[in-house]
Amino acid sequence: MTERDKSVGVLLVTHGKMGHYLLDTLHDMLGGELRLAADVLEVRRVQDPNVLLRQGGRMIDRLDGGRGVLILTDAFGSTPSNIASRLHQKGRTLVVAGINLPMMVRVFNYPQLDLAGLAAAAVEGGQRGVRLIDEPPPAAE
Repeated sequence: MTERDKSVGVLLVTHGKMGHYLLDTLHDMLGGELRLAADVLEVRRVQDPNVLLRQGGRMIDRLDGGRGVLILTDAFGSTPSNIASRLHQKGRTLVVAGINLPMMVRVFNYPQLDLAGLAAAAVEGGQRGVRLIDEPPPAAE
């Protein structure tokens, strides 16, 4: 059994290929295999929500090695967010909306956390990564 099999799984429920792009970027940034099992449920306007729910349920079953699955989704209130909310299973999954790259970095850097800890880390990382930059950085010497 690998470290990934003993960790919380991560399911991204996003518009189109956004989740794949985030995972690919994260893989490049971290320079190797991701330490949490992850998959992406792509949501497109023309898809039947019931088909997506069945597919997402199978993904959760595959990702859950016994410690639960963190579901990360994009815009709160959007179709992917609504699908993610319907996939939620009390005690087995937690759902966090507003996915961004800082959130992903935080999640995948703390694979040892339990489901609740990983969800809290996701929210903190996502919030801390959003900043107004109103001044240029100091000039390099």
